[in-house]
Amino acid sequence: MKKITVILFKLSSIISILFLSELNTAYTQNIDSAVKTKIVAKNNGFILLRDGKPYFIKGAGGTSYSDRLAKYGGNSIRTWNTRDGEEVLNKANQLGLTVTMGLNVARERHGFNYNDTVAVKQQLEKLRLEVRKYKNYPALLIWGIGNELNLEYKNPKVWDAVNDITKMIHEEDPNHLVTTMLAGINKREIDYIKSRCPQLDLLSIQEYGGLAGVPQKLRSAGWEGPYMVTEWGPTGHWESMQTPWKASIEETSSQKAAVYKSRYEVSIKQDNHCIGSYVFLWGQKQERTPTWYGLFTEKGEESEVVDVMQYLWTGKWPKDRAPHVDSVLLNNKKATDIIYLEENKNYPVAIFANDPDKDKLAIRWELLPESTDLKNGGDRESRPVEIPGSVTVESLNNSILKTPAKEGAYRLFLYISDGYNKVATANIPFYVK
Repeated sequence: MKKITVILFKLSSIISILFLSELNTAYTQNIDSAVKTKIVAKNNGFILLRDGKPYFIKGAGGTSYSDRLAKYGGNSIRTWNTRDGEEVLNKANQLGLTVTMGLNVARERHGFNYNDTVAVKQQLEKLRLEVRKYKNYPALLIWGIGNELNLEYKNPKVWDAVNDITKMIHEEDPNHLVTTMLAGINKREIDYIKSRCPQLDLLSIQEYGGLAGVPQKLRSAGWEGPYMVTEWGPTGHWESMQTPWKASIEETSSQKAAVYKSRYEVSIKQDNHCIGSYVFLWGQKQERTPTWYGLFTEKGEESEVVDVMQYLWTGKWPKDRAPHVDSVLLNNKKATDIIYLEENKNYPVAIFANDPDKDKLAIRWELLPESTDLKNGGDRESRPVEIPGSVTVESLNNSILKTPAKEGAYRLFLYISDGYNKVATANIPFYVK
């Protein structure tokens, strides 16, 4: 019996060794393929070096349409976690793109307790395995710890955890930089980062309507180090004018194109402390509306903002430009006029739009109840269900809306297509009394 036990023990040991060897092989694949990144000071600012060469990040958040990103002059993508990490990194490498790889770190606003030392340690060890798994992929550029960990939080111990994670990453992966992404800029968080997170290589800022002021805000808050902007885009729904029924008024795709361009050119492009950025969002999502943050529609059509990004990245406009929408009037009123309508009645809708290439335009309408599944920090929201048959198109410029027979808040969406996968979007919130 003793002999059998010894044999079983030896067999178990051999199996364990083989398993650990296989696991270690998986974690160290492509060990000679890691491309080193670092930041160096230059001309009273900073530059990112990748494989010893200057590398300014022309990036986008999200993994959708990465082939178009590469085609239009972008060079990097940003993720929020390591889900499908191997696929994302390999595809990026094939397209000549890099990846700022997000590590999903628990947020206090979702219930995580940073006083729980056991949970904090477990999180660190889980992230260690993710770092080991992906650290040697050639497309990897930077590690991003969490996303907006300062949003709706109270416990500053989160920054101690960020520093410990950063230290762990530096031990496991000496080839890549580490950052964390902040929602907005204020001196308190900058002070915490400086005192509690000395291991971080750079800071990442996420700013929307205030993008143009980021360089000055950072200096005023006491940050003199390198940084990148990991989310920027249209004026945020929390920054926009609201109706009395709390519906935020969204910019048209053409208004967005203008602010993306102007804000980028006076901040990211100019500040020599900034090593680049990731525009938000290279894809589509429901956040307040289905069109607010995505540069694409659900059908994959490209808005005027995509044209702007191609220009910002390459200095050249695309040959085919997206339609331009000047304004939309519902019952002769703009969205900012605050529109109240009566139930079950017809109202005129007027469109003022054009196409730079003189392409023939087509329109489609969608009427949705105002979204009530509202979250913070980009958390997943459900899309309202369309109310069909609400709009009659009389011509390109004129349509008729029949209001619902139920009191409440609604939003009318317009899509103007040029037949070549380019689109202009606009919407108007209104209230049926």
